[in-house]
Amino acid sequence: MTADSVRIVEVGPRDGLQNEPSSLSVEQKVQFIDMLSETGLTHIEAGSFVSPKWVPQMASSDKVFRAIRRSPAVTYSALTPNVKGLQLALAAKADEVAIFTAASEAFCQKNINCSIEESIERFLPLIEEATKHNINVRGYVSCIMGCPYDGDIDHKQVLAVTKKLIEAGCYEVSLGDTIGVGTANKVTALIRELKQEFNENQLAVHFHDTYGQALTNIYASLDQGIRTVDASVAGLGGCPYAKGASGNVATEDVVYMLSGLGMRTGVNLEKLIKAGRYICHELNRPNGSKVAFASH
Repeated sequence: MTADSVRIVEVGPRDGLQNEPSSLSVEQKVQFIDMLSETGLTHIEAGSFVSPKWVPQMASSDKVFRAIRRSPAVTYSALTPNVKGLQLALAAKADEVAIFTAASEAFCQKNINCSIEESIERFLPLIEEATKHNINVRGYVSCIMGCPYDGDIDHKQVLAVTKKLIEAGCYEVSLGDTIGVGTANKVTALIRELKQEFNENQLAVHFHDTYGQALTNIYASLDQGIRTVDASVAGLGGCPYAKGASGNVATEDVVYMLSGLGMRTGVNLEKLIKAGRYICHELNRPNGSKVAFASH
């Protein structure tokens, strides 16, 4: 593996907080994001514009986007399920938006109440509108390794969904192991197959640490040339539609591993640990980062 730089997409303020049982105030979220902005991260997913009925923790995303102290070096992105969500994101001056589907039909139905095909059809007008405003669109594919309803997922299914998202206009697709069942060999095999169709810079990885395999799977992805990794400070989050999928990989642990590999992230680990400790204190929850725990 060559020494290189890795882009980290910090998903804690959105993917992390939306799965926490308690909702934070606008001021707490803003403080959290402002602390993350000072770490050297270049991409922070700061909120989502989905129905507050479904995700009450994200109800204040518009106020959060307007209140954060923006760093010119950071892309502040938002998850948007439809054109209405995109319009709200544009009004709040999000720098980028993300859309989401799954490699599993059953998960797609449970998560967004439609088939994979229908989900992508719904996103076409959103992508078209975003393009008019020169806003990049990132795609998420859930359940790339396994699904709580469908079991193992065929690589060809992941490839087909990824292809549709890229053809629709997504500049990058983040591959999500939603229930954390992936192992290094399976990840390597999947990425090798995807690389026959796509460039490595069109792919990112998003591993949950349910079975303790996230760092190993990231290492396997790096070995295949992937250079964009999603992570959540303090290991915040999981998935409300995937029982037992407790927690994204902790950004602190990813940065520590990458540093040990001689790979550049531009992230200040001490400041990152500080941000993770702050948010865990506000949420009154244990810190999911082993590095933060070891650094006490």
